[in-house]
Amino acid sequence: MKIGIVANMLQDKPLEEALKCFSGLGIQMVEIGCGGYPGKAHADAGALLLDKQKLDKFKKTISSSGLSISAFACHGNPVHPTRELAEAYHKDMCDAVRLAGEMEVETITCFSGCPGDHPGAKYPNCVTCPWPDDYLKILDYQWNEVLIPYWSNFVKFARENGVTKIALELHPGFMVYNSFTLKKLRNAVGPEIGVNFDPSHLIWQGIDPVAVIRELKGAIYHVHAKDVKIDRINTSINGVLDTRHYSDEANRSWIFRTVGYGNDASYWKDIFSALRVADYDYVISIEHEDSLMNRFEGLEKAVKLLKECVIFEGKSEMWWA
Repeated sequence: MKIGIVANMLQDKPLEEALKCFSGLGIQMVEIGCGGYPGKAHADAGALLLDKQKLDKFKKTISSSGLSISAFACHGNPVHPTRELAEAYHKDMCDAVRLAGEMEVETITCFSGCPGDHPGAKYPNCVTCPWPDDYLKILDYQWNEVLIPYWSNFVKFARENGVTKIALELHPGFMVYNSFTLKKLRNAVGPEIGVNFDPSHLIWQGIDPVAVIRELKGAIYHVHAKDVKIDRINTSINGVLDTRHYSDEANRSWIFRTVGYGNDASYWKDIFSALRVADYDYVISIEHEDSLMNRFEGLEKAVKLLKECVIFEGKSEMWWA
């Protein structure tokens, strides 16, 4: 395994400067945002594809840094009920795929998206319970008339451009948010659909990350290192479905933390060991979203913990067996 980073945490820095910072910390791979929520500060895929000089400079900047690209990040909502928004997210995702193909990167990271509850809707509607029966009708429309048709076409496009791993982040608010929904979409459209395994979004749902790793063996295409701290008192009162702003740390049921500040090193060692058992041997990409900590301090602490916990080398022979 290798230590990586979601590069947009330094989106206010030029790419060359950001890569130098990451390399100096011992980071080996970068996940570069090129559209959607991650933005285009370090890679405007559409512009790069239209200008060979810019593309060549981008390639040289990456190669001279000594780092490699783990994935292109294009998280958005390509099935948004507002047509203009959906088309913008879709274009960014298509450009990310084409750039990945040009760079011989086989993985993109993204979200499944969430449609509205009917063709004339204005906002996404994320269903969280099966009753009243209206909600099941919404889910039937969302899955069978929007989500599966969209991803069937997108998978074909990705495959034609050399992208064989579409790593969906399991994130509540979108249609694919747990093992069941990931497998439902994967079974419907093909093995190109896999997971960008981010334990943080599982932990606050009450899901065991190690159990998910076992359940999704063979479908884990990319991994994020981001922690969550559960506030047991607030959760005991209000549960984990929390719509308070992330800045309201004192009253939220949970907040994102730097790895090691939500769960200890032993917890993360269990996760990385489970990934080894599941034959995952790719990147562990740090995503820093800790509102209690300076981003540079948080990054340094995350790298330090990962250097202690991540399994870097291949297995030795069992000389004792």
